[in-house]
Amino acid sequence: MLKTGIKAPDFTLNDKDGNPVTLSSFKGKKVVLYFYPRDNTPGCTRQACAFAGAYSGFKERNVEVIGVSKDSMKSHTNFAAKYDLPFILVSDPELEAIKAYDVWQEKKLYGKVSMGVVRSTYVIDENGVIEKVFEKAKPDTNAQEILDYLDEEK
Repeated sequence: MLKTGIKAPDFTLNDKDGNPVTLSSFKGKKVVLYFYPRDNTPGCTRQACAFAGAYSGFKERNVEVIGVSKDSMKSHTNFAAKYDLPFILVSDPELEAIKAYDVWQEKKLYGKVSMGVVRSTYVIDENGVIEKVFEKAKPDTNAQEILDYLDEEK
């Protein structure tokens, strides 16, 4: 995992509509960058829906939310439409940002070891520096934890 206080690695990835999204273009605004394993799986769906439910709170605080997985743009389009997700979803099939943020790690499931995305969230400040890291984020509480953190900061 990357640590707080370092410059967030920049990236340009396509959103669900094929539009390029560049992290550095959000300079001057906080960004919540959350990495998740896969669209339409139970935990990832709960996490995305929690971010959708809390989205107005992020907007009130002038914070952009960006979800990143290795799923295709088409998968993101269907996922966003199915659950009415109002925030940006970017596709990272080449694992560019996923590896840059060190969330591509060994995982164990039922005794089987494989590589995959570890659910993690980064809060990036207005100058592009990692301000807070939520390792092994919990799908149901991650969005609220971040809002609470943003309120403590004031």
